[in-house]
Amino acid sequence: MTFTAAAFIATSLDGFIARPDGDIEWLTSRGEQAGDMGYEKFAAGIDTVVLGRASYEKVLSFGTDVWPYDGKHVAVLSTRLAADADPRISVHRDLDELVAHLSDRGAKHVYADGGQVVQSFLRAGLLTELTITTAPVLLGAGLPLFGELPADVDLAHQSTTTYDAGFVQTTYTVVSG
Repeated sequence: MTFTAAAFIATSLDGFIARPDGDIEWLTSRGEQAGDMGYEKFAAGIDTVVLGRASYEKVLSFGTDVWPYDGKHVAVLSTRLAADADPRISVHRDLDELVAHLSDRGAKHVYADGGQVVQSFLRAGLLTELTITTAPVLLGAGLPLFGELPADVDLAHQSTTTYDAGFVQTTYTVVSG
């Protein structure tokens, strides 16, 4: 593997990345009050974005004139999305195929985005850094950031920052996976 992979993602205090129906209004409405929270700096350091199908479709729902990944290679991990769905992306059916593609392309710094992608990268030992921004809200139910893992994943705390509107962001280095 020739690349490092990092996640930069937000959750509710109870660990959900979206409501059960995929809605993230609870995050976007609060996030506007908090500002950038370091995303622009993070995004400037990556050359490749890996999304799951649901995250890709969420980005498309922001509007046809909104594509936040200009200048980045975007790969979507999906068993259902058509291979030629969008000329801005490459579609990969499984993690092994994706990793080979990223290595062949010479990817250096990969942004793993979306709950399923983060979980897959963690299970495969591909994630090297994890930044979680916690929103001050309890949803009670939703799509969890983390799922089952084959073993403990040890993390080393790097930093914690507080932002306006009650957001708390913590960055970890993945020590084992």
